Amino acid sequence: MINLTPEELKQCFNRDVFRTLSETADRLGLECYVVGGYVRDLFLERPSKDIDVVVAGSGIEMAKAFGARLGKPAKVTVFKNFGTAQVKYKGIEVEFVGARKESYQRGSRKPIVEDGTLQDDQLRRDFTINAMAVCLNSDRFGELVDPFNGMADLKEKTIRTPLDPDVTFSDDPLRMMRCIRFATQLGFYIDDATFDSLSRNRERITIVSGERIADELNKIILSPVPSKGFIDLERSGLLAVIFPELHALQGIEVRNGRGHKDNFYHTIEVLDNIGRHTGDLWLRWAALLHDIAKPVTKRWEPRAGWTFHNHNFIGEKMVPDIFRKMKLPMNEKMRYVQRLVGLHMRPIAIADEEVTDSAVRRLLFEAGDDIDDLMMLCEADITSRNSERKERFLNNFRLVRRKLKDIEEKDRVRNFQPPIDGGEIMAIFGLEPCREVGALKSSIKDAILDGIIPNEYEAAYRYMMERAEKMGIAVPPPPQTAAH
Repeated sequence: MINLTPEELKQCFNRDVFRTLSETADRLGLECYVVGGYVRDLFLERPSKDIDVVVAGSGIEMAKAFGARLGKPAKVTVFKNFGTAQVKYKGIEVEFVGARKESYQRGSRKPIVEDGTLQDDQLRRDFTINAMAVCLNSDRFGELVDPFNGMADLKEKTIRTPLDPDVTFSDDPLRMMRCIRFATQLGFYIDDATFDSLSRNRERITIVSGERIADELNKIILSPVPSKGFIDLERSGLLAVIFPELHALQGIEVRNGRGHKDNFYHTIEVLDNIGRHTGDLWLRWAALLHDIAKPVTKRWEPRAGWTFHNHNFIGEKMVPDIFRKMKLPMNEKMRYVQRLVGLHMRPIAIADEEVTDSAVRRLLFEAGDDIDDLMMLCEADITSRNSERKERFLNNFRLVRRKLKDIEEKDRVRNFQPPIDGGEIMAIFGLEPCREVGALKSSIKDAILDGIIPNEYEAAYRYMMERAEKMGIAVPPPPQTAAH
């Protein structure tokens, strides 16, 4: 973070948008402040386009007057039910609200709102680092108002609440997720009293909608080191409430002196590994869910030890229920995560044995356009502490990647369809839809994937005729033309 003198802070607000806000507020006779994330991010040197403005009076009146001063390019939107307004202007968004105080009923996140002072408004903010304000009125322009020592917490990289954390989190339980999200995004420490309150109030999170929880989870997943957030969710007890399937991965069971790895810590390490290579949210979700079925597939076998047979296939089936429960999109994004979870063991199995053309061809066919993401996930999945074993896997994966490239260039099997389709098979042999048609079509596909024939029409036709003869399927004679 940077330390700014009062004069330097004032200069940070020496921009047209803030000067126009200042002139508008002075003309209306309203106290006006920039508050929250914009102020925080200024000191953290993080880019921020969204500006939150608090007015001691009507935020809607201020927004309309501000929009009028900016002229036609400005778009003013009023949310009358919430007493707020938004002005969009040349890529900048300014949110307006009147200073207010809030009180909550036990079973709801919707507050009872009353007009209030700036300090009332700062008191209702979630964390001290988000409660700092900068005055925009001309007589105090650029003055920092920081009643809860947010600057000190910024310097100490600490998340704490302005009020008693039990009050803050009980009033609006979503703030518990935001607490962990901010700590993860910023690399901050959660104050001990605040963290203890997360544990005490964790059951309150059940009154928050799945969409809001998923939004915060996505922000944690997209953080530079997402494992930090998931460890805090686990330690606080929140993970068991919002994501029991992931919580169930935690722990090690030992029998006859043989234990398995802690699959929770393995999973978040894989997530961190993926995060170093891509900012793709759904590939990160695939990393988070790749071993999600290990608790339900865990078995003890006296000779083999702990096994998790078919956890990839069971995990693939679990993905839709998890997405549905968390209000995540039930579209191609979900199906993409499913595919990667279901296929994530395939490259590992290939790399652990001799890398054959046939196995690589089938992998390329099944993964299609997701093959590069699948390989990235599988490489991230190697978290072994045995450096020799880890290097052997990575070397084999490099060989798999080379073979994938060579076979794709030679055989064109990514997303391929057999050169002869079911309709043509029925026409050639005079068949209605039946088992034999499917068997012939599958045999052509398998012959191409196994390298028996090239991915070409003539070769496929000859192979089909040979297979048909072995199956006892005769080619009907062409229809006879009537004599004239």
